[in-house]
Amino acid sequence: MNRRRNLAISAAAAALSGVLIYCIHELQLRQIELQETVRVVAPVRFIPAGERLTSDSLGLRTISKASFMPGMVTDPDAIIGMETVVPLGRDEPLLEWKLDRFRLLPRRDESTFQIPKDYILSVANGLRAGDKALVYASGVDVESGRLFPEPVTVAAVKTSANLEIDDPQRTGLVSRASGDYEQLYLARRDANGAIDAVNLNLTEEQWLRIDNLCRDGRVKLVIAYVPDSYESEALYAGSAEGAAS
Repeated sequence: MNRRRNLAISAAAAALSGVLIYCIHELQLRQIELQETVRVVAPVRFIPAGERLTSDSLGLRTISKASFMPGMVTDPDAIIGMETVVPLGRDEPLLEWKLDRFRLLPRRDESTFQIPKDYILSVANGLRAGDKALVYASGVDVESGRLFPEPVTVAAVKTSANLEIDDPQRTGLVSRASGDYEQLYLARRDANGAIDAVNLNLTEEQWLRIDNLCRDGRVKLVIAYVPDSYESEALYAGSAEGAAS
């Protein structure tokens, strides 16, 4: 009897020891897994381009550290309210370049104004939404010159059919957001139509100055495209590499 009881106790102790060892092993594996993985933000459904991100459209996904890329988003709260530049697939790790925080909207002291055609003498052919532009005044009764010391933001460049002027294959906004300035340059060389209307983000003072100068028709505007610092540096670097080769 005592021998059977001792055998039973030994068997139970061995079983408990096995369970304990298994649990410890699983905990160690879990800890190693956590150390070798990272949680990134991913959409919980397909999100089309131009949609504003909300908390219920985003989730967290665990990937290996080896798969983690610079620019992947890890904090969902940091991107709530941003807009998608390109469509996002379900469970696709979210990259920062695919998002934009309303860059084309006017700032707090600005409004978006469509410049009347009668006010415009010429517009740079390569002008696209999101660009910076310099505005010049030209006329017989005035000395030609720049109207504003700083460039203004181009909110939209439209065709006569109210379509955004852009490269149909790869938009300039996507190229700029992804840092592909070579493609952005090429996008400026191709377009889906002729420029018919230009919208600029202006302060009230800037708009009133334009309106007062141009409404009698004797002064016209010249709207010139200005590359931003990143685009200039990228194109300069590309030219330098070409010259070196």
